[in-house]
Amino acid sequence: MDELNGKLIACQILITGLIARVANEQRDPLRFLTDFRDEIKAVVKGVNIAGMDQTDRVRAVAQKTVDELFSLMKPPSSD
Repeated sequence: MDELNGKLIACQILITGLIARVANEQRDPLRFLTDFRDEIKAVVKGVNIAGMDQTDRVRAVAQKTVDELFSLMKPPSSD
């Protein structure tokens, strides 16, 4: 289980770096990140979770993960 958690954390870090890289190439990186975050949250909110009794809990954990992912990103520097 620890190995799986480590791999998931590594994937989150990789995705965060990728999103930040794409955002830095945009004219308005903050707006891009905000729009992207909102789109991801909408997907998580609307995704169909089959075969589970507690889909609300799974959805809440997914929303929390999205929030954590975007909280890792800081605003672009003024340099």
